[in-house]
Amino acid sequence: MILDNFQRKIRQEAQLWRDEGIISASQYQQLADRYQFNNLENAARERSGMMVIGIGGILLVLGVAIFVAANWLEWSREVKFILMMSLFLSTTIVGFFTWREPALRKAEGKKPQRSKRIMGEALLFLGALILGANILLMAQVFNIGGSSTELFLAWGFGVLVMAYSLSLTSLGILAIVLIQIGYWTGLGDWWYTSNEWTWAKLAVRHMPLVSWLLFVPLAYFCRSRIIFGLAVFCFVTSLQFNLNPLQLLTYSDIAPWVASFAFALPPALLWSYDDLLYPTINYRLFKPLARNLALVCFGVAFYILSFRWQWQFPDGGYFPPTTNSNILRTLPIIDVGILSGLAVLQWSNFQRYKNNSPRKEVVFKTALIIAFIAITALVPFWHQAVARVGELGIFVFNVLLATLSWGLIQEGLKLNDRRSFWGGMLLLTLQIISRVLEYDTDLLFRALVFATCGTCLISAGLWFERRQSGGSSSAAKK
Repeated sequence: MILDNFQRKIRQEAQLWRDEGIISASQYQQLADRYQFNNLENAARERSGMMVIGIGGILLVLGVAIFVAANWLEWSREVKFILMMSLFLSTTIVGFFTWREPALRKAEGKKPQRSKRIMGEALLFLGALILGANILLMAQVFNIGGSSTELFLAWGFGVLVMAYSLSLTSLGILAIVLIQIGYWTGLGDWWYTSNEWTWAKLAVRHMPLVSWLLFVPLAYFCRSRIIFGLAVFCFVTSLQFNLNPLQLLTYSDIAPWVASFAFALPPALLWSYDDLLYPTINYRLFKPLARNLALVCFGVAFYILSFRWQWQFPDGGYFPPTTNSNILRTLPIIDVGILSGLAVLQWSNFQRYKNNSPRKEVVFKTALIIAFIAITALVPFWHQAVARVGELGIFVFNVLLATLSWGLIQEGLKLNDRRSFWGGMLLLTLQIISRVLEYDTDLLFRALVFATCGTCLISAGLWFERRQSGGSSSAAKK
């Protein structure tokens, strides 16, 4: 749509230049060939056809749904099963061939129709939604018991198979969303119900491993940074909620290494991540994104652990969930062990990384990251296994947070990177404001701190933008 608007504006301007004699007819034709003015009418015609087909398809689906609802109770189980499976298969098959047709036309040297590819993907997405309705209705028809967790997980894994088969980003995102809904609905059941295990509870318990092993390869199939980011988000959040490290800091009867691995494993795995570890990948597509996400993990962990209440033992003690303690101790070993082994493998291949930066800077940055990981793992372990660190832990993670903020600011200034500079500035400002609000300070002092932070942010932002514009002007003159 944006490209069509650009072409339309160029055509209008070119016609005006031709009529005013600024360009000749041959020059206008060259512009027409370059920007494909003749394709604008075809694109408008395809959009109109898509709109008509879309509206008609919606009305058709509504009509079928009303018809099925009116006769659902009167039909036998066999008729219901055949009807729902026919609807799913017909929608998916038609969507697949419609989606595939433009690629076949392009292979034959013909002009592909973008509208058909969009329509085919929409039908495949509709088929994925119908799959969930089929699972739910078939369970009701054949009296198959199950929870909402099992429904969403089965639905999500089914859509995941479709996403792998077709390499469609939309289906991949839908599959991740459905699986995450199943995970969050089943998380409470895992903590507070009996020790009877089902496949859904096992999937919930091992969601960090499932997220990394199933969602990350899907990002390569679809070549989607969105799916990679969602995979990392699902892995990190499920790891934190399954291991529950913040509460483990105040409870000493559970293995002390659990909290350390929960905090240190995500950034260690992400910073050492390299696309070339996959045998069939010969390009680095997600490595920069993985390193940015590692810095985000560091920032979130340092910020949370910089609060005083995280290191204070509660007066009434902490009572863990009613799940069997042996299971609670042994099951994290599977996820943490496999992912830690993967992290060790990635760090062992770290010397093969090729960078354009000077070697000293690479060594310094790597040493700083290793120090971050080591301190993040060591301090919680010492606090839980050896002796309560209390104030020392607060001080250490405040220093780490300030160091990370300052490093991001310096990186942004050196590379003229707005994201790094503003990320560091906002992280440092958040740290200052949090400490002022956390401790019992006077209102006048708080007002002074807020005003000072706001003034510094405005001044730093204006100075950075002037520095950016000055650097651009100097480069242009050269």
